[in-house]
Amino acid sequence: MAHYDLLVIGTGPAGQKAAVQAAKLGKKVGIIERKMVLGGVCINTGTIPSKSLREAVLYLSGFRQRSVYGSSYRLKKTITIEDLAFRANHVITHEIQTVQQQMARNRVDLFFGTASFLDPHRLRIETPRAPLELTADFFVIAVGTEPARPPDVPFDDTSIIDTDGLLTLKRIPDSIVIVGGGVIGTEYASILAGLGIPVTLIDKRPRLLEFVDDEIIAVLQQQMKHLGVRLYHDEEVLAIKKDRRSIAVTLRHNPPIQTSTLMYAIGRVGATQSLNLTSIGLQADDRGRLNVNEHFQTVIAHIYAAGDVIGFPALASTSMQQGRHAACHAFGHPDRTDTALLPYGIYAIPEISMIGKNEEELKQTGAPYAVGIAHYKEIARGQLIGDETGMLKLLFHRHTRHLLGVHAIGEGATELIHIGQAVIAFHGKIDYFIDTVFNYPTLAECYKVAALDGMNRLPRPWIPYL
Repeated sequence: MAHYDLLVIGTGPAGQKAAVQAAKLGKKVGIIERKMVLGGVCINTGTIPSKSLREAVLYLSGFRQRSVYGSSYRLKKTITIEDLAFRANHVITHEIQTVQQQMARNRVDLFFGTASFLDPHRLRIETPRAPLELTADFFVIAVGTEPARPPDVPFDDTSIIDTDGLLTLKRIPDSIVIVGGGVIGTEYASILAGLGIPVTLIDKRPRLLEFVDDEIIAVLQQQMKHLGVRLYHDEEVLAIKKDRRSIAVTLRHNPPIQTSTLMYAIGRVGATQSLNLTSIGLQADDRGRLNVNEHFQTVIAHIYAAGDVIGFPALASTSMQQGRHAACHAFGHPDRTDTALLPYGIYAIPEISMIGKNEEELKQTGAPYAVGIAHYKEIARGQLIGDETGMLKLLFHRHTRHLLGVHAIGEGATELIHIGQAVIAFHGKIDYFIDTVFNYPTLAECYKVAALDGMNRLPRPWIPYL
């Protein structure tokens, strides 16, 4: 029975980084993957495939050039599911190889099989050959999540699918209904609409993505409607029935909808069922998620959990840092991860990113704030890339001018956000953007334009450098 300093369960972003961090601290580390491929949901069915699909759609459909060459412009007249899958498979293969090399380079032992706890320091792994038993001083549970599949939805994985099933389809749908307007549903709705597919997005809430700034969501919804997405807010699906020709979707407040394909995109559940957690005194919630403290410890101090299995924000970027922090904390290594200042990226068409507070949060706290906005159409780079609807929004303290939040929508938003992230992290003011020279023509110029716009909204005369 081999003993390890750390055993990690799951090879997604959180598990990878926890394992590598511990290995770099000189610890003996093992990592367990229940599937026969590395990378977890992030590489195989979630982040990487969906973003690869997005890039393939934007490229093959000619979407980025339409504002210059006309709305009918397309690089490829007929786009097939094979065209879309080709790019995704290329990137997935590369990312899996990268993870394999990283584990080998850091001398992390890799086990394939289903792990379950026998006691708080001992795991049983059901492998394709024979079961193994391993012990460890510390554990990181990074098993990720799976799509929720409620029993009243007649999944067949051909025309009624979950969010992992799109690239397994035999052909591009003639039409699609997406149930659930969360991040995944919103991303897929806009991506598929970019192909020219009739898309209907149904959500129970009054608007999409309630944690995102209102003004940004207003732009997103307008753009999605322009793409051809039919949005149903405050709506509920009562029944889903399939016959030979189509799928009938019965709604609470609107007439039934007929579609060729339906994607159920409401919720994901932690993949904790096989871990035998109750035998060691751990209890997942009703969605399979684990509660942790600020250091990602469960109620059993030597067992940590990180990534999607602990719930919001469930982003690959945050999961990586959670895994690193867990490993550092386990072995007493200093780590200054700021879990209060995390960037969010939503890869819809157009993409969205944000850092810090939004306007609604500042209103609720009564903070004296001001707003500055730059529109891509004002920026030369916006014209060059053909994005005239994007915008950058700065929120700053009205009196001290400290930057409080940055919200972006449009091409490159998820890259652009990091300039604002650095300024907030160092407690900077919007004066920085006014006094700084940005390359021309770039989207980064939006920061200067938005800062000047915000200053122009303040009572004059300005009092510089308070």
